[in-house]
Amino acid sequence: MILALSALFLAGTPPRWVLGAGAGAGAAVAAVAVNAAWDLLQPSWGRRHGTVRWAVYLVAGGTAAATVGPWLVLVLLACGVIELCIRRPRQDETPTSARRHLTVPLAIGAFAGSTVGSIAWVALKVGALSYGGGFVIIPLMQNDAVNRYHWMTGPQFLNAVALGQITPGPVVQTVAVVGYAAAGLVGGMLASAVAFSPSFAFVLLGADRFDRLRANNQVRAFLDGAGPAAIGAIFGSAVPLARALDQPWQFAVLGGAAVLMLVLRRGVVLTLLSAGAVGVVIALSGGPL
Repeated sequence: MILALSALFLAGTPPRWVLGAGAGAGAAVAAVAVNAAWDLLQPSWGRRHGTVRWAVYLVAGGTAAATVGPWLVLVLLACGVIELCIRRPRQDETPTSARRHLTVPLAIGAFAGSTVGSIAWVALKVGALSYGGGFVIIPLMQNDAVNRYHWMTGPQFLNAVALGQITPGPVVQTVAVVGYAAAGLVGGMLASAVAFSPSFAFVLLGADRFDRLRANNQVRAFLDGAGPAAIGAIFGSAVPLARALDQPWQFAVLGGAAVLMLVLRRGVVLTLLSAGAVGVVIALSGGPL
C-alpha cells in the first residue's frame, strides 16, 4: 500500500489535490516530531543521573539534529560514552569484561562513520540506528535522500515522513518511499527488506542476552547518556523538517498541528489527516503549492 501511495505522490504529474494533501500533511510533520519527543521527556527525566549532564546530553542531541544531521549518530554515541566514562565500572569488574561491553557501542560508531554508497546502505543505517524512535534518524535520512543523492526534493521527503506516520512501522515505510524515489518499485522493496533486517537479527541472535544487557551497569550508563541525547535529537529533527516548508500557509498548518497535538492532545493520525485535508482545500481553491 505504501508503495502505491508513493507512486501517486511521486508521479510526474500527480493530481493537484494529491499535491495539496501532501503539502498539508508534510507541514504538520515537525509538530509530530516535537510531540514524540515531549512524550519521552518525562520518563527520561525520572531516570536521570545528574541533572546537568542530562540537560547537556539533551541539548547536544537537539543541536546536532538541527545542524549536523549526517553526524548525529556519532553525537549520540559520544554522549553515551561520556556517561559511561563518568560512571566507571566497579573495581570488581575485570578489564576484559569492560572491553567486551564497550564493543557494541564502538562497533556501531565505526559503522555509522562509513560512506553511504547505496539504497541498501541507507536503509541499513535507518534500521540499525533508529535509537529512541524513528525521528532520531530523520535528519540523516533527509540528508541522504535530499542533499547527498538528490533522490527527492525537500517537500517530497516531508510527504514520505507523513505517509510513514499514518502507517504501521513508520520508519520502515518512510525509507520505503525513499527507496521508491531512488529506484522505483525494486528500490522500495529493497529498502523495506534491508531496513527490517537489523531488528530481526537483534531479536533472533540476541534475545537470550537482553536481560543480561539490561542489568549490566555499563550498558545502563551508556544508555543513560545516549537516551536524553536521542530525545533532544527528536526535538531537533523538527528544525530541518520545518525548514523544508516553502509556503506561508504551511507554517500556519504547522502551528495548528502543534496546538492540536501538544495542547489538545489529539493523535498523530487525526492531526496528519486534518492537515492533509487543509492542503486539499487550499489546492482545490487555487492556492500556492
